[in-house]
Amino acid sequence: MMRAARMHGYKQPLRIDEVPVPEPGPNEVLLEVQATGMCRSDYQLIDGYFPVELQFPYIPGHEVAGRVARLGADVPASAGLSEGDLVVVHPAWGDGTCRQCHEGNEQLCTGSGGWIGFGPPGGFAEYVTAPSRYLIRIDPNMGLEPQYLAPLVDAGLTPYRGMKKIRATGRLGPGRTVVVSGIGGLGSYGVQYARLLGDGATVVAFTRSDDKLAVARENGADHTINTRGKTSGQVRAELAELTGRGEIDAALDCSGAPQSLELNASLLAAEGALVSVGLMGQHFEVPIFPFVSGERIFSGSFWGNYNDLTEILALAGQGGVKHTVTPFRLDEINDRLDALGRGEVIGRQVVVFD
Repeated sequence: MMRAARMHGYKQPLRIDEVPVPEPGPNEVLLEVQATGMCRSDYQLIDGYFPVELQFPYIPGHEVAGRVARLGADVPASAGLSEGDLVVVHPAWGDGTCRQCHEGNEQLCTGSGGWIGFGPPGGFAEYVTAPSRYLIRIDPNMGLEPQYLAPLVDAGLTPYRGMKKIRATGRLGPGRTVVVSGIGGLGSYGVQYARLLGDGATVVAFTRSDDKLAVARENGADHTINTRGKTSGQVRAELAELTGRGEIDAALDCSGAPQSLELNASLLAAEGALVSVGLMGQHFEVPIFPFVSGERIFSGSFWGNYNDLTEILALAGQGGVKHTVTPFRLDEINDRLDALGRGEVIGRQVVVFD
């Protein structure tokens, strides 16, 4: 038997239940979970935000790091996995048949694929099963601990892909300004990627908390602006005072809140690029003529693919990624979810298992 935090319905606290340890299928691996990150999307899943159909009771949790406990009978030797190996789970499980899967973007699967913690049972439990092909073995010489590995599969991965999209637009470099807005679990990593991938661009962090702006400065932001209660004009004036310009060339929006997206859009220079990775709202409004006449770009960026994750892990293994992590025990999960819902969390909360 194992302990698991399970949903018994939407908008209800999770229950800590004793349930059987799952059996791995022929091509699956049973993992002893070491750490599982807590994402705002976990809170939103429980709150009923996502259009997914769950069978209750259900175990959420999609940022999973663990050790191989048992291999399914048909897991090939080429998977390179052995009992005791530390691994992370790439969370997007495509069906392998659609165009997006064939492009390597299984997180965008338009077929019958799914995501661990949003259909297949997740990692808020002592054990979980996963297909062997979605496991990435961690070199023990990297010295990476599970509580820091787990957040990388979403909080670390999602803004990385978003920044790669911005870089591909050609809007970064010396003399340019890139904003990272929403310095939560994703934004604390996003600031670092803006520095790493920005090719010399000035990095500015926007958020509504001075404590979170302090994290942004520690993670490489050149300037920070607390946007709480400020109009677009006020932020533009403060931006001009800090950088010499009242406009920006690119923005990575890690909150997805309508007011954040609309603020970033209003500050975009001609040919500017806005990429959203956050999911806090349902829609936002922008004036059409400035976007068209200035050839501005808006793009969504969703999670990341397998190769994106291997790049993130390589960066982390080289010591190139800082983490802002608060570990907690499974019994505390509802209190931690409530704190996340209130916006009180700085960085990432992570469930750790003995």
